[in-house]
Amino acid sequence: MAKLAHSMIRVFNETASVKFYEDVFGLKIADRLDFDSFTLIYLRDASGDFELELTVNKDRDTPYDLGDGYGHLAFVVEDLEAARDTAFKAGAAPRDIVDFRPAGETVAKFFFVADPDGYQIEVIEKGGRFA
Repeated sequence: MAKLAHSMIRVFNETASVKFYEDVFGLKIADRLDFDSFTLIYLRDASGDFELELTVNKDRDTPYDLGDGYGHLAFVVEDLEAARDTAFKAGAAPRDIVDFRPAGETVAKFFFVADPDGYQIEVIEKGGRFA
């Protein structure tokens, strides 16, 4: 059986990206591999093995164009309001909390926040399928 190991995103500013993921989501550097033309930074939280791999191409002099394809990362948190407040305090601009109720009953409560490169992060309140 396969095991999910990591997800990779390309980032323009290593310092800003590491600080964002550490300040907003508590991720810590688990490993850092430096090569001539690029650096790989692996971030993880204390709850498991899954990692976020940040790839920094050293010759890059402009931010990445993320295009019009919609994708996102998602984090589950115990306290959605506190997580949103943490994002604000870290200098991010989290969007409003959504209480998603397509049929009248809450399916999920969440908000989105963008990282320094513009990647969208969904922050979901723990409960239901997000236990």
